[in-house]
Amino acid sequence: MPVDTAHGMAEVMKALADPVRLRLLRFVADAPDTTACACHLPGALGISQPTLSHHLKKLVDAGLLQREQRGRWVHYRLDVAALGPVAAFVGSCAE
Repeated sequence: MPVDTAHGMAEVMKALADPVRLRLLRFVADAPDTTACACHLPGALGISQPTLSHHLKKLVDAGLLQREQRGRWVHYRLDVAALGPVAAFVGSCAE
């Protein structure tokens, strides 16, 4: 595995290595069209707005979520392609 690939995958895995971020990612993945408005997330997950913002930034920076401003609200969409390399890597280690 090239060094750049390993670093990129490690960043994604670091982002996934937090229970709040895993719950957040699952919530967005389960939302219609895998898109969720930030306005619904604090109540749905039982976390404060500053905590939510912190975790969303980590997921966006890792490439797991895409951020889209729609008027006053921000909507987050799951980037399924970002999970592909991680799934392939984990699958190859299990063989």
